[in-house]
Amino acid sequence: MSEATKGAERVTFSRGYDVCIMAIDGTWRRDCQLKAISDNDALLTLEGSIQGLNLKEFFLLLSSTGLAYRRCELVRVNGSEMDIQFLKGKAKKKKASVSSA
Repeated sequence: MSEATKGAERVTFSRGYDVCIMAIDGTWRRDCQLKAISDNDALLTLEGSIQGLNLKEFFLLLSSTGLAYRRCELVRVNGSEMDIQFLKGKAKKKKASVSSA
């Protein structure tokens, strides 16, 4: 297995796993079912409408208390199914060290 495809395989749940999606600012929240997940993306089945929601960036809440979550963005919508990809954190810049002469 090459490094590029390592960890790219999805784990599929036969019954689905109850999760929620929530706006970054907390203004909306929708229940959904997690059907498949990998290190980079996931497949969700939505309960209810997503019309009018800003899906540019949102959270996938993996626990009912909200302690396990991933930052996401929408890839595509097909009926009630939604493909999402996980956003990586921004890389921290290293400070240049100043050496004295």
